[in-house]
Amino acid sequence: MLSASARLGSRYAAPAAATGTLLALSLAPATAEAKAEPTKADVGAVKKTIALLIEDDAERRGDGTSLTGTFVRLAWHCAGTYSKLDGSGGSGGARMRFNPEASWGANAGLDVPRKALEDVKAKHPEISYADLYTLAGVVAVEEAGGPKIPFRLGRVDADSGETSPKECGLPDADKGSRKDTTQHVRDVFYRMGFTDREIVALLGAHALGRCHTDRSGYWGPWTFAENTFSNEYFRLLVEERWSPKMSHNGKPWEGPDQFEDSSGKLMMLPSDMVLVQDPAFRKIVALYAKNEEAFFKDFASAFAKLLELGVDFPATKAWWKFW
Repeated sequence: MLSASARLGSRYAAPAAATGTLLALSLAPATAEAKAEPTKADVGAVKKTIALLIEDDAERRGDGTSLTGTFVRLAWHCAGTYSKLDGSGGSGGARMRFNPEASWGANAGLDVPRKALEDVKAKHPEISYADLYTLAGVVAVEEAGGPKIPFRLGRVDADSGETSPKECGLPDADKGSRKDTTQHVRDVFYRMGFTDREIVALLGAHALGRCHTDRSGYWGPWTFAENTFSNEYFRLLVEERWSPKMSHNGKPWEGPDQFEDSSGKLMMLPSDMVLVQDPAFRKIVALYAKNEEAFFKDFASAFAKLLELGVDFPATKAWWKFW
């Protein structure tokens, strides 16, 4: 998701901040958290607890919002720091619990889902925070009606933020010009090892959630179904007329540059708009706008890949080595 420094389900409309959304390099890869034994957590049981948390929280709020989009954003930002250049960053460690990641502007507001997941951690202490944060994003997508996401346990928690990248490598929503923003999007995702098609698929998560002025400075949802995972984001990009936002609630808009639809109720970030302004990106957007099945398939693959970046999973012993 794109950093302005979000997305969701079938039953609730969970707003999510765009800071650091789209998902800095350290020369010391996180080796400290790569030596633990495989976790014995029951993935199915943990997923049920997370799903129940989302449902209970939505009912308690009673305003049509939930944690779904925020969980997707949390998982995204845990993994989106990865660099294939030196192996730094990635979803291992759950280093967002510590500085510097906890204080990055791109991660503003992500203390909310982390605190909410403490109840899940208390019920399932055997799961690492790193696995829990990424699994929460998987559950959010699936509960929102999205595709099944391949997931495996094995991320190990770090004891500090010492192995975090020194700078935030999450994508920004705007680099000041179409050319620079387009190049920035590619630079960030190429650094993680993604292709153009995977980039577009991952940004489809913006079908969920919304931006918050108190976090990213931007305002509004990308679609009218904030809690439903679908290809609506792509359809709107192609079919809707998007123009610069000039006002908000009857007053001049004083926030960062963003775009709005003809109703003024939906928004797109500059980094969203490059998907239809760049010819190569636009071809993929057009495909997903017409073919939700293709989008779901590509998203499931790309999201699973994202959530495993930088993780040294415990090796599975061959059967004959157990004797």
